[in-house]
Amino acid sequence: MQEPFPPELLLEGYPEPMRAVAEGMRASIRRVMPEAIERVRVGWRIIGYDVPAGRRTVYFAWIMPQDEHVHLGFVHGAFMKDPAGLLDGAGTTVLARWLTFMPRDPLDERTVERLMREAARVSSLSRSERVAIALDRDD
Repeated sequence: MQEPFPPELLLEGYPEPMRAVAEGMRASIRRVMPEAIERVRVGWRIIGYDVPAGRRTVYFAWIMPQDEHVHLGFVHGAFMKDPAGLLDGAGTTVLARWLTFMPRDPLDERTVERLMREAARVSSLSRSERVAIALDRDD
């Protein structure tokens, strides 16, 4: 069995300001979703998060560091409630949505918490439940 790839090792390859942003996001996820399982998805160069959903786990969020910013992404973001229109990605991806942070951007903890909880809720739904959300929005 392969040893897990530590998130700190992934983050070493990025400028210090981006590492600090990513570490702040990791701390927020641990605080809001302590049950979340963190693991590096090496091929995607992201830190991914799964949450328990009954007898299984579901992938609900990721942190994607880049040299110029850091994304906090949500796997099924297209189905999330986002009344303030904060999530990016519509028109770029079918399902995923994300927030983008620069080093001095404020991290509104309440907004991020609400979005993380919503992402976990939506990711835990069945495919047919997500389709029902999409159909309901189109009416």
